[in-house]
Amino acid sequence: MKKLVLAYSGGLDTSYCAHYLTHQEGYEVHAVTVNTGGFDAAELQTIEQKALELGAASYTAIDAVDSFYDKVVKYLIFGNVLRNNTYPLSVSAERIVQALEIAQYARKIGATHIAHGSTGAGNDQVRFDLIFQVLAPEAEIITPIRDRKLSRESEIEYLQSHGIPYSWEKAKYSINKGLWGTSVGGDETLTSRKALPEEAYPTPASQTEPRTVALEFQQGEPVALDGKKASPVAIIQQLEALAGPYGIGRDIHVGDTIIGIKGRVGFEAAAALIILKAHHLLEKHTLSKWQQFQKEQLANFYGMLLHEGQYLDEVMRNIEAFLSDAQRKVSGTVYVRLLPYRFELEGIASENDLMNASFGSYGEMNKGWSAEEAKGFIKILSNPGRIARHVQQS
Repeated sequence: MKKLVLAYSGGLDTSYCAHYLTHQEGYEVHAVTVNTGGFDAAELQTIEQKALELGAASYTAIDAVDSFYDKVVKYLIFGNVLRNNTYPLSVSAERIVQALEIAQYARKIGATHIAHGSTGAGNDQVRFDLIFQVLAPEAEIITPIRDRKLSRESEIEYLQSHGIPYSWEKAKYSINKGLWGTSVGGDETLTSRKALPEEAYPTPASQTEPRTVALEFQQGEPVALDGKKASPVAIIQQLEALAGPYGIGRDIHVGDTIIGIKGRVGFEAAAALIILKAHHLLEKHTLSKWQQFQKEQLANFYGMLLHEGQYLDEVMRNIEAFLSDAQRKVSGTVYVRLLPYRFELEGIASENDLMNASFGSYGEMNKGWSAEEAKGFIKILSNPGRIARHVQQS
């Protein structure tokens, strides 16, 4: 039998793939779930049971939460990356790490084939295939849903005809949860006009009492929340649990897909948005204006390439090196006020704060230069404009 690794989530598409590839195509299917923060132990146990009942020869759950942070999320924080100034790349960033883990596992067990449940109409097919083709070129990629142009209804009909007892009733809203945020899709996001209702978001907005939290960074990475040290992953999870019930981090992203069509998706990502904005504020205090300028260009490019599935291009490692080096002085504490449906950045405290009062305060009395020095500086600064105007008038 041909050994095949299937990226398995337990949903309709991958469940169809597990049964069809085993019973109709004769593959030895090894189902693999890569957990990037969306599943707890009970959910993974249920997914394992389902995969084995569908005919998988084995099931493996790979814990990639820390890997997800180290390989991707850390650099999204360093770069303050928000796609189209809105979306923290929650799901698209996860897919990259899931594909990396699947490719590595396939090579580890000597699989000749890799399969996933992507359709031919979305971004994920590109992200998975690009990484598989680079990291596991010896494995043939199998995509039954895409290749057979299957509808949801035909998949359900197939599974029911083979005695699969699970309920495949489509939920009103599709939810994809991970460490760096949760995506929300529904009928409203298929239009350009409608907003998602309150009940679409998985975290109820139940908290109304304002609260200030202290978020500490060390060289750009979150290291403590309210004075309590923890790993960056733990801080992200704690902050999400704290700020999510305020209804913070909700929005709808409108973006350009890799295949050239526009798409709309809702999301809630309280921790991601708070951390990105808090980190950005800390950088404003601790980095030079030219560091900030160059970072913004490179980080925007990094986010775009990540979204497009080009994670393995060497330029990504170059940008990561720049972003990491730029974080050497980005240490301090940012104070964030949590309020219903929004948050406010109150201020920062840092030993590297470049708002050093010994050199003067903006708009106030200067301490580091004289009035005559200021006049001379401004006169020299005006030279390009004065020369241009003189030549044009002549």
